[in-house]
Amino acid sequence: MVMVSKDLFGTGKLIRAADLTLGPEACEPLVSMDTEDVVRFEVGLHECGSSMQVTDDALVYSTFLLHNPRPVGNLSIVRTNRAEIPIECHYPRQGNVSSQAILPTWLPFRTTVFSEEKLTFSLRLMEENWNAEKRSPTFHLGDAAHLQAEIHTGSHVPLRLFVDHCVATPTPDQNASPYHTIVDFHGCLVDGLTDASSAFKVPRPGPDTLQFTVDVFHFANDSRNMIYITCHLKTIPAEQEPDELNKACSFSKSSNSWFPVEGPADICQCCSKGDCGTPSHSRRQPHVVSQWSRSASRNRRHVTEEADITVGPLIFLDRSADYEVEQWALPADTSVLLLGIGLAVVASLTLTAVILVLTRRCRTASQPVSVSQ
Repeated sequence: MVMVSKDLFGTGKLIRAADLTLGPEACEPLVSMDTEDVVRFEVGLHECGSSMQVTDDALVYSTFLLHNPRPVGNLSIVRTNRAEIPIECHYPRQGNVSSQAILPTWLPFRTTVFSEEKLTFSLRLMEENWNAEKRSPTFHLGDAAHLQAEIHTGSHVPLRLFVDHCVATPTPDQNASPYHTIVDFHGCLVDGLTDASSAFKVPRPGPDTLQFTVDVFHFANDSRNMIYITCHLKTIPAEQEPDELNKACSFSKSSNSWFPVEGPADICQCCSKGDCGTPSHSRRQPHVVSQWSRSASRNRRHVTEEADITVGPLIFLDRSADYEVEQWALPADTSVLLLGIGLAVVASLTLTAVILVLTRRCRTASQPVSVSQ
């Protein structure tokens, strides 16, 4: 498809479609309305006398657009110049080249490998408004952690991301003890069943992003005030409907029922039963290689469309006892201000003490001395 502006010379004088042809064989443009601003040619790459050249990186098809103005009606004058404009179309040699859709629409193995290797999973702590990544990992009991799972697909076919399973542990090892399950049964946010308000955010920003909140907590009888959250992320084709194995479900206390982020409501019914089919992902028997834990996975010919991602540590503070721990998170300007105030108070007290000493000495020196006769 070649589209030519009727204001070909940029002077405001519109050319006529009848004065344009394409290539050595003078192919004529498609029929267009006089009110349209462009003239269109729809021809194949090998048509109209075009030539092809093969370079190291590309296939180059060359032709030209000819503007040959002719007098209108009985006039013997023209107001525009004859012009020949070269046209080149470059196609990379590594991909498929066709002016028509490939049926069936397959992709060569090499192209598939390049696409899949661009998959990148992430799990991040976000600010409450979801607009930026959280700067400080500190929380107080009663706060909610805002978590965002995301996949960057590059040139891969569109994918829909799900959080299949999440577990919290006091160390980065997801098999450590004690532990607390946050998401289970292929996408059921079971942490919201208790006294927490943990839930997936509805609607999701896009198929490749899933957001959820978790009410913060700490492990009883454990002196460590930090936890790590490890989530098993997986994807399905974006056009595939969610099902019991691929879903994001939250529990509503007001209705005492489960509801999905998207898809039919009945895909969440299995969350109440605690059995949402197979295969099952167990934290004690991980069946997927972590995204960056084993270098061997990088040497494979393709990248799996699921991964275990860990975020942390999340540091939980007591509002009174752990005040000093929180000081590192204060802005630099605030710390300087507090230091300045402290120095000013010390200087003021010192100056007051000096003045009192000098006053007493002056009083002593001014007292009259009596001399006995």
